[in-house]
Amino acid sequence: MRELVYYAAVSLDGRIAAPDGAFDAFPVEGDHFDVINADWADTVPGPLYDALGMTQPRGRFSTVLMGWNTFAAGLPLTDDPYPHLEQIVFSRTPASREVGGAVRVTADDPRGVVADLRSRPGADIWLCGGGVLAAQLRDDIDRLVLKVNPIVFGDGLPLFAGGYAPEAFALERSRAFESGVVMNEYRRR
Repeated sequence: MRELVYYAAVSLDGRIAAPDGAFDAFPVEGDHFDVINADWADTVPGPLYDALGMTQPRGRFSTVLMGWNTFAAGLPLTDDPYPHLEQIVFSRTPASREVGGAVRVTADDPRGVVADLRSRPGADIWLCGGGVLAAQLRDDIDRLVLKVNPIVFGDGLPLFAGGYAPEAFALERSRAFESGVVMNEYRRR
């Protein structure tokens, strides 16, 4: 069965973005990027590979899910961030549903969309963000892959923007890098 994997960069205090949704406080270079490019290449935006004149490896994921704010953060650069994946953006605001590229914007229930995706063949499903969507899909997440960055935001958008409901995940793998980033992989218990 296709797994739903929440793969995200996070600060030491559990933030995935600044209060305004910006990601620019996260480091954009370091030895952890070698692992991202080797093991998680599907999560690198297509335009970056195009700019480097490279062909993007494929295979880990076939679909990416994101909330409107996560998608909108990249709009100044592209309206088709992951052309190698089926892209589904969740939005409750009708005005935000008109985008170009091969992006499907929907107000459908995220859990229903995930159930439908799991019923079809394909590789795993990447939950890119944000925290509100992650909270809606929390019960459906099979794995968490967190790139923990050595930075404290103090405020910002949380990894999960939902109510208190403790749930255990088992650590499967942890890799520390000279950049200070620690990549932790967890599976639902």
